[in-house]
Amino acid sequence: MKLILTTLLLIFNFLASSAQSSSFAGDYTRSLSEKGKHEIEYKLTLNPDGTFEFHSYSKMQGGVPPEVNKYGKGKWSAKDNVITFSVDKKEDLNEKYTLDFNNSAARFVTKNPRDKSDKIVQTKLKFLESGIFWMKGIDVFKV
Repeated sequence: MKLILTTLLLIFNFLASSAQSSSFAGDYTRSLSEKGKHEIEYKLTLNPDGTFEFHSYSKMQGGVPPEVNKYGKGKWSAKDNVITFSVDKKEDLNEKYTLDFNNSAARFVTKNPRDKSDKIVQTKLKFLESGIFWMKGIDVFKV
């Protein structure tokens, strides 16, 4: 009887934790631009299997080079609405994937289910810290 109860408890905890992380999974984007001068786009994909991919594109008038693409990938985990990113430098970094997301964390922000007001809160990730200096403070919005 103890074995059955323990097994059921473990299954329930596993399902609850996987359901929570699946609510974080998805595509997040952010576009910043000033017509004719510059364009910056971020795209972050959190996969349900705990992996992520990131793409940053920038096009600057008078920039050298004028267009830059940067990529990152690795693993993510969630605890208490905070997403933590990790990168295995041997497996995840190469000529294409150069961004090191180690020491990066983002808060998952959404409207509180108890909030019954008409206030619209767009679901987003807000980067609280990052080893990539320009990522700290960036918001990316769920598509």
